[in-house]
Amino acid sequence: MNIARHRSTLLAAAGTVVALSLTACQSDGDGTSSSAPTTSATVASSPAAAAPTAGKGTGTSGSTGSTGSGGSAVSKGSAGSDGASAGSTGATGERVSASTAVCTAKDVRVTAARQDGPPYTHIVLTARNTSGHSCRLTGFPHIQFLESHKQDVPAVAKSKPATPVVLTAQAPAYALVKLSDGGLDEDNEPVSAFSVMLDGDSTVIAVTAPGSDGIAVDPAKALTGYWTPELRNGADDF
Repeated sequence: MNIARHRSTLLAAAGTVVALSLTACQSDGDGTSSSAPTTSATVASSPAAAAPTAGKGTGTSGSTGSTGSGGSAVSKGSAGSDGASAGSTGATGERVSASTAVCTAKDVRVTAARQDGPPYTHIVLTARNTSGHSCRLTGFPHIQFLESHKQDVPAVAKSKPATPVVLTAQAPAYALVKLSDGGLDEDNEPVSAFSVMLDGDSTVIAVTAPGSDGIAVDPAKALTGYWTPELRNGADDF
């Protein structure tokens, strides 16, 4: 009896120890489990903290895009080039200022060149503004080819431009000049140099005829066009 009771007591005590050990292990497992969510929450906060930085990066990229729009402003600068071109166009006759002085012989250099091929019935006069300022080139060139014919070569009215020609510095104007009809039976005379005067200026400009042999002129057939910014098909055909 005493021995049996003693064994029962020992078994009960052992069971208590085992129960306490199991309880302790369970408590340790719960502690580990509770610490794991804490670590997990810290890791999740890192991407959340990085997100504003990424947002700033995107914003910077957007700013770059705005700079690209600024690049488009450079294209507007090209529009400014268009404006400059428009200014040049105006200098050839579309814009006229009342204060723009009339071109004189000291403002321009007049040269002559053959047009087309044989029989070379036409030449082109070029008047280039060699001054440092703009000037108006009015009317047509007053040409005298021969000493024996003192009258000016007649001008062709249909070649007259609709607006006055205004030349900026180094800008040219042109006048087509007919020398003859190109016939073998024409009364042509050789010309190595001739005189030109501008409207509003009595100064005689000596112009060298193009070609090593000069040009052949029939005074009865000679005609000149008006000064124009360019030679125009149709209006200058004569």
